[in-house]
Amino acid sequence: MDRKRITNMEVKKKNRNRVFRYICRNGTVSNPDISYNLKISLPTATQMTKELIEEGLVEEKGELQSTGGRRAKALSAAVNARLAVGLDITKNHIMLVLTNLVGEILKYERICQPYASGADYYRQISERLETFLEESGADRDKILGVGISFPGIMDLEQEMVTYSHVLGVEAIPFSSVSSFFAYPCFFLNDANAGAYAEGIQNEKAERFFYLSLSNTVGGAVFYDNELMQGGNFRCGEVGHMTVVIDGENCYCGKKGCLDAYCAAWHLSDAAGGKLERFFSLLDQGDAEAVRIWDSYTDYLAVAVNNIHMVLDCDIVLGGYVGSCMGAHLKELWDKVAVRNTFGEREPYVKACEYKVASAALGAAMKVIETFASQI
Repeated sequence: MDRKRITNMEVKKKNRNRVFRYICRNGTVSNPDISYNLKISLPTATQMTKELIEEGLVEEKGELQSTGGRRAKALSAAVNARLAVGLDITKNHIMLVLTNLVGEILKYERICQPYASGADYYRQISERLETFLEESGADRDKILGVGISFPGIMDLEQEMVTYSHVLGVEAIPFSSVSSFFAYPCFFLNDANAGAYAEGIQNEKAERFFYLSLSNTVGGAVFYDNELMQGGNFRCGEVGHMTVVIDGENCYCGKKGCLDAYCAAWHLSDAAGGKLERFFSLLDQGDAEAVRIWDSYTDYLAVAVNNIHMVLDCDIVLGGYVGSCMGAHLKELWDKVAVRNTFGEREPYVKACEYKVASAALGAAMKVIETFASQI
């Protein structure tokens, strides 16, 4: 009897969760819409939305147009009923975003703040966050938490940043960071956060590999609305996949890693440290930019093809390079297509949708999704 009661409670919670997510995804809907599309009874859909309205998470918005018979009530998510913050920590900057329940960016800020391990740094970041929220006019009581994106290996079982070459640190407990913030904190690797931003709100993105091309190269596997972590939380670390035997030195101490050929600085260093300027030169047909890009995409095409052969899924190019690539994506695809054994004609290499603050947004969405899963 107890087991049956627990099971019924679990079913009810699952239905509430599905109903809430459906409303968030589809804007304005009705109970008959929910019933039909989620394949639950109309009384169940009506009861679920009634409860969500009482909790302030769903609102009635008048009535929908009649398709014959009684007009259905229009329902939509109370999108600003809860808010989340995303914080992306990099070597020289922090990025802050404020989002609502449907992932809209309500405020964004990029701040020059060189990383320094220690209490003073995190105290300054916490103070900057409070200023950011003050300037946004956000109600602090609505803040669900802060998602924090780190460029490093995140052990989610030991709750620790085990290693970050970019920041020059290792063995940082999550608690030693979260203690400086007045809100619950959630931690993600930066590539995982970028992948999460790309996938969590895209119903069609059932699975893909997110290839992060920033000043280091990383990656993440997104599958069935979740991130695959791997046994040691290093799933997707393709920056250290060998593309040239005994090739160029990598910062990890090995030779021939993808990072040694496809980190963003290979492009930006040729344009005074400005990646946007490199692509501007490339657009203008600058001979040196064309030469560098041709070499860069040779190695990148090898990596993309290898990843696709292993995972048989789309490859989403993110990070600094993925955000700037634009029309030059076709040049990469042409090289990938030549290497593809199976002659696939439909391009499976895509540029990222979120080109600004993707890691910060993904970290914030992890907070939102954690809340949504508990409804």
